[in-house]
Amino acid sequence: MENKPTTERSSNYDHLEKMSTRELLENINTEDKSVPLAVEKQLPAIEKLVDVIVSRMQEGGRLFYIGAGTSGRLGVLDASECPPTFGVSEDWVIGLIAGGDHALRHAVENAEDDPEQAWKDLEKFHISKKDVLVGIAASGTTPYVIGGVKRARKEGIATGCVTCNAGSTLGAEVEFPIEVVVGPEFVTGSTRMKSGTAQKLVLNMISTSSMIKMGRVKGNKMVDMQLSNKKLVNRGIKMIMEELNVSEKEASTLLEEHKSVRKVLRFMGGRD
Repeated sequence: MENKPTTERSSNYDHLEKMSTRELLENINTEDKSVPLAVEKQLPAIEKLVDVIVSRMQEGGRLFYIGAGTSGRLGVLDASECPPTFGVSEDWVIGLIAGGDHALRHAVENAEDDPEQAWKDLEKFHISKKDVLVGIAASGTTPYVIGGVKRARKEGIATGCVTCNAGSTLGAEVEFPIEVVVGPEFVTGSTRMKSGTAQKLVLNMISTSSMIKMGRVKGNKMVDMQLSNKKLVNRGIKMIMEELNVSEKEASTLLEEHKSVRKVLRFMGGRD
């Protein structure tokens, strides 16, 4: 076995350029199938972090993600989807990426190598002991992320991480490490693949479970979603029809009047 972090070990496949399209797809798919099983092994660790996040949010705290490259983009993505999905304010879940918003579309040279920058970025949001900081780094070695969680922990802020190497430097610096070991990537070192998929699954779990525990879902419905397009308005109408057993026309009228599924249900005395 190579003496390298798992994310940097050589692929289980070689001569990729000689494979047919079907062979490439089947082999990538085979590798991808292992990701949910690796995540499953970390459910106890994910549970601990979610419970801490919920307890802090109940006290008025927020959730912060920091990362670089693909990891940073995934954190920003997860944070940005919370307001439209759960109707929360944009400052409840905050994602920061090394290099700033420009780095969402472009590689920013050396942005991840500054261990001091993450804390400077976090200070702009007045991060405090009420909050939780989750560092995201497939390798578990990114200076931007490690520096951020290290300083946050010194300041008494609860810290967690999502990484894909066991015994990582990042994992050692946080209170609530989540280390999803998915093995070597199909393309050696390309952590946008299995590692990125694992991180996305874990972030889905963290934010969705936290929002449910905070009362932002009723039954199995997104009753607080933002009605920002026709598809979501139609979804809201169907929710009201199902919950209140009313016609589509009546549901549409109620939603137009109250601007929120939850407000309609509360007004009508439905399940809220």
